[in-house]
Amino acid sequence: MTEQILRFVAGGLIVSAFAVLSDMLRPKSFAGLLGAAPSVALATLGIAVAQHGAAYAAAESWTMIYGAVALACYSFVVCQLLMRWHMAALSATIVSFVVWLAVAFSLLASFGGSS
Repeated sequence: MTEQILRFVAGGLIVSAFAVLSDMLRPKSFAGLLGAAPSVALATLGIAVAQHGAAYAAAESWTMIYGAVALACYSFVVCQLLMRWHMAALSATIVSFVVWLAVAFSLLASFGGSS
């Protein structure tokens, strides 16, 4: 129960701090990038450091980086399928999800979870 309370408080504080920061940025569409993922990632890493130490959190952060690279590739492929090939949105996202999985697991297999 203590871990859930810690996650709730840390997550809430960090999400709130990022919300305040993003509210000051222009354009508002850019500010939305800071709304969820970075704040949740920082809260997760903070808890990982507190519970398991810096080495564990470092491995966790590398997997987050791999996921971010895979998401960028996924986003690029979705945009290409929608704009150039005029594919339906559902079809484009399903096809691109395979790209996300391939990139994420390739990076994990190639480099592992730690530096």
